[in-house]
Amino acid sequence: MSKNRIAELINNYGLEAHPEGGYFKETYRGEIELKERSNLTSIYFLLETGNISHFHSIKSDELWYHHEGDALRIHMISPEGVYTYFDLGSDFSKGQKHQGMVPANYIFGSELIDGEKGFGFVACAVSPGFDFDDFRLYTEEEMLAILPNQEELVQRLT
Repeated sequence: MSKNRIAELINNYGLEAHPEGGYFKETYRGEIELKERSNLTSIYFLLETGNISHFHSIKSDELWYHHEGDALRIHMISPEGVYTYFDLGSDFSKGQKHQGMVPANYIFGSELIDGEKGFGFVACAVSPGFDFDDFRLYTEEEMLAILPNQEELVQRLT
């Protein structure tokens, strides 16, 4: 079932491979400009079991919304090097929530929590709007310098 649903989501929404991992499709780009950027952009984002969103950063706030499938853990590192996370999903008894926010300039990456359903399907809204000029992927070496006590996590998400 999950492989069929994954193919259905990819085909229905025209999802494409994202450089950070997973699949995405931009669904909205606002026409109002803020600081030479669109005021808001939105995407669908899909992760499959065995796929992750590599550690990266952008220069805007990013809101995440869970739609279906497995919960995702969104790992975040503040500009000061403080590690936190939130779980995006539907199981409130496990502290999951349907919406979460990654602040501008945080380093972040995500992965499925249990992979039971084989995928997690979410949406993300970025304001000011996303631009690949603001996107930066991090290497394992860079991340180990920032999170020296999180070697396993860094290896998984780089």
